Amino acid sequence: MKKVLTFKEIDNLAFKIGENLVEGDVVALIGDLGTGKTTFVQKLAKALGIKENVKSPTFNYVLEYTSGRVPFYHFDVYRISEPLEIYELGYEDYIEGDGITIIEWANLIKSELPKVYIEISLFHKDEEAREVEIKVIGNEAREKELLKNVDFRN
Repeated sequence: MKKVLTFKEIDNLAFKIGENLVEGDVVALIGDLGTGKTTFVQKLAKALGIKENVKSPTFNYVLEYTSGRVPFYHFDVYRISEPLEIYELGYEDYIEGDGITIIEWANLIKSELPKVYIEISLFHKDEEAREVEIKVIGNEAREKELLKNVDFRN
């Protein structure tokens, strides 16, 4: 489902999504440069109780945060040249672990995403808003539940 939201509405949505994530969830975050992916992650992390300053791990590929209610693993795969490179970072340990994993630029490793994941896409709309699309790939019941819980329905 897609909706056009203001930046404040997107911040609130990210927080609500964070409140609804559970151990083992993988969030694939997709969007062009400047659509607000990292800001989205920061608001989501706040809902998880992350105390550290969450920043884009572009030059590290993955940053780990452990101060919240569950471990939080933040990937940025923008600089990966081919999807299989993700395994050199211990990717499977993160997505099969006890934390929540969020992957910026997840479209670049789509072939390596798990069978079930939450896909959030941000699209440029104008200077005041973005179009947001949320899907749960591989689990229709979870998608309905998540969209209801975060009030992202028509």
